[in-house]
Amino acid sequence: MKRQIFRALAKLNKVVLPSYSKKQLDLSKATKFQLAIIGWRTFVTKNALA
Repeated sequence: MKRQIFRALAKLNKVVLPSYSKKQLDLSKATKFQLAIIGWRTFVTKNALA
């Protein structure tokens, strides 16, 4: 059940949130908000794969 929720959330993230790796964002120059989005996407992806 938990895995299905995170997989659905990962698909939603892919559509809604920006991909900073495609934009080649430098992490040292990222704002707090951008870092929060990166952290959220990482958290969701990790749980979707687990």
